Amino acid sequence: MAPRTMSVDVIRISTKGPGDVSGLVQLIEAGHIDPASILAILGKTEGNGGVNDFTREYATSALSVALAPCLALTPRGVEERIAFVMSGGTEGVLSPHITVFTRKMSDDNGDRQKLGGKRLSIGIAQTRDFRPEEIGRAVQVSETANAVRSAMADAGIDDPADVHFVQIKCPLLTSDRIEDAHGRGQKTVTYSAYGSMGYSRGASALGIAVALGEIKDEIGDNHVLKNYDLFSSVASTSSGIELMHNVVIVMGNSHHATSAFTIGHAVMRDAIDYVAVIEALKSVGLEPQSGAGAPDRLVNIFAKAEASPDGTVRGLRHTMLEDTDISATRHARAAVGGLISGLAGTCAVYVSGGAEHQGPPGGGPIAVIARA
Repeated sequence: MAPRTMSVDVIRISTKGPGDVSGLVQLIEAGHIDPASILAILGKTEGNGGVNDFTREYATSALSVALAPCLALTPRGVEERIAFVMSGGTEGVLSPHITVFTRKMSDDNGDRQKLGGKRLSIGIAQTRDFRPEEIGRAVQVSETANAVRSAMADAGIDDPADVHFVQIKCPLLTSDRIEDAHGRGQKTVTYSAYGSMGYSRGASALGIAVALGEIKDEIGDNHVLKNYDLFSSVASTSSGIELMHNVVIVMGNSHHATSAFTIGHAVMRDAIDYVAVIEALKSVGLEPQSGAGAPDRLVNIFAKAEASPDGTVRGLRHTMLEDTDISATRHARAAVGGLISGLAGTCAVYVSGGAEHQGPPGGGPIAVIARA
């Protein structure tokens, strides 16, 4: 029996606030989006992106409540069905928005044969819930790697080279979670809730690298946030208080897909690497813009940003790590968001802070989805 084909659609919707679901509801009511086909929703919310950024949970809750009657599910049931990844922080020119991914399966191979080439495909998976003492350690790496492989299979992607972006939402530690571990005689990787965000992001990114063969050696606890020579070129991980497991979304190109879109990527070597942004745009046939606005074919750009851990950018000292008023991740999102927005011609781009093991230190992956 021939493998089933899948048709993926991608819709970017601007939001007026973290609880704004009006744009999505209007598209559903107009018949442009079938709620039953929604597979994943990625969003940028205007919170601080830190431990206490409740705009992520608020946005997820609002979307779940709005979709519940459409799917005849409870809001909790919606969260279990759809992969939600909300990334807090729209500093600088970044504009709040959500990106909705829909997928429909078919047994008809005719359209696929007409297209010939590979088109955008998406797959999802999730890990089991982690115990607090497992976050940021090797067990999170291995469980994530297994989930990435499952998501690749779900996307109909066989070759890791066809994977261009892997988005993960991962948990963090809170004082209650740390106390829970201590009450059972276990020790967490850190006592800092904010610090745990980096450990969770880093372990998740290493799991992606293991799954895709970017790292061949076995990863131990001593590698997470210790050996920055180990990284994935397609990983984007974002930690939040609203879950205890990893939600995995794999995006790539597949012969099994009949969508109207393609995805490509490049790797920024540092926060001002505009050449990599241009390479990512050109990978899907786009050119940088010069004041004319975003091209019609551009759907969205997804990127990671971080303050270089060595305190410099191309040999010059930066102060992002020394600012006690504004966290380094907020500085990085603003800087990289401005760079990408200027070249893409739009401020509605998905830039996530904290790029531990996601691209080289100080840099990060950048992926572009465009109409073919």
